[in-house]
Amino acid sequence: MSSIEGGDAEVPTAFRAGAEFYRAHGLGNDYLVFEAVRSSLPGWPVRGASVRRVCDRWRGVGSDGIVVLLEREPEDGVFPLRMFNPDGSGFERSGNGLRILASYLHGEGLVGRAPFEVRSGGSVIPMTIHAEESGGVFDVSVEMGKAKVGGEWVRLDPTRLDPEGRVVHPSRGPIAFVPVSVGNPHAVVFTSGGSDSLLPDIGPFLATHPAFREGTNVQLVDDMSPGRIRILVWERGVGRTSASGTSSCAAAAAAVATGRLAPGRILVEMEGGELEVTVADGLSITLRGPVEEIARGRLTSGFLEALATV
Repeated sequence: MSSIEGGDAEVPTAFRAGAEFYRAHGLGNDYLVFEAVRSSLPGWPVRGASVRRVCDRWRGVGSDGIVVLLEREPEDGVFPLRMFNPDGSGFERSGNGLRILASYLHGEGLVGRAPFEVRSGGSVIPMTIHAEESGGVFDVSVEMGKAKVGGEWVRLDPTRLDPEGRVVHPSRGPIAFVPVSVGNPHAVVFTSGGSDSLLPDIGPFLATHPAFREGTNVQLVDDMSPGRIRILVWERGVGRTSASGTSSCAAAAAAVATGRLAPGRILVEMEGGELEVTVADGLSITLRGPVEEIARGRLTSGFLEALATV
């Protein structure tokens, strides 16, 4: 995930979120949804430190990120939102976070089965809820736009690379990767196996390497067959995650762009399960998969007071 509007990990207070939250996950990648509120209502200032506290799994509610709905009845019909990593940094796009927001909007009666749009990071993103199954499971797709392959799209600093365009690891040597943007930066590494042992080493190394001016998300692709790939994910500002929507899109786009797979429907297998990524000619991406709602809750008045002082 990348910083919102070029910002850093400390997000300045620009609005307040309410006390009530909605929690859901996409293949184990969980997000909290809050709504922005006026200052006269119970809530908390959204800034880096308060986001970190809410996302803390021992001293807060716990999550892989937060989505804040800024308006529930926008005049133009496009729902504006902000998204945050658990380290407090803002980011532009999350396939799972967006799909979780869709399930919340449906539960609030704000959207139905007809396609609708949200706005994040300056982009308008079309979405569709295809079905709601028993047990609070939703089948949701999001049109992620066109993937862009190349260092300029992820703000790569070529002076930090070797002559072959690789990042040099101190013990593993040169690491070749495919830079991909799907609204946030990714480094896709195609391996010959052994990704489980490689990820804890290569993941954080690439995610914070100075070659990536805004940091990057990392995907290790260690198995491919026609219409299917298997990846492991290390997310910037999060760490190892069981699933990631944008990572699935980036890995599928990289496989198609490099000629490893043909365009079309690609099943992306991760530790948490599978997502469906359709890569069209020109690298336009549609992401589809399940979202399962978990809970609705409310932050206590004492916790809200604590958030106001962190």
